[in-house]
Amino acid sequence: MLTHRWYFAGCIWREGVYIAEILANGDTLKQLLARSRYLLFKHTSRWSESQKHRAELLFLHFPRLKKAYDLALALGDIFNKCKSKEGALTKLALWHHQAENAGIESFESVARSIAAHHPNILHYFDNRSTNAAAESFNAKLKAFRAIFRGVRDTKFFLYRVMKLYA
Repeated sequence: MLTHRWYFAGCIWREGVYIAEILANGDTLKQLLARSRYLLFKHTSRWSESQKHRAELLFLHFPRLKKAYDLALALGDIFNKCKSKEGALTKLALWHHQAENAGIESFESVARSIAAHHPNILHYFDNRSTNAAAESFNAKLKAFRAIFRGVRDTKFFLYRVMKLYA
């Protein structure tokens, strides 16, 4: 009986049977991707030791994912660490350049949006607040209005809104 082995992209085919490659931490590539999902939502400073090891393996096998993760962290750091509009504008311009050169279409789209709306985005750095509260309240009003399928009596509607949301 012949025993032929073929290696292809992290897997082994032996006599027509697929055998998944086991990585240093005991995961297959598919398991590595599935188990790495939540560490990608965290900043590197908040990773546990096992997450650091998993991230090292993940970024070794998927360097493009490392590039995307680093871009996302860099954008978040601009909003968390910059204290002035001028500093933020400079860092946003540098980030924009990095995003364009990365070759990742999603980040290029975000970079174009930031470039188009940077004056409004930079207002965040005046007192480090957004209009999220107003948008949330507006969504609640729309949902409340939708329950009653329109408003006929404006005074009564405003009275109900005041009682529910004030």
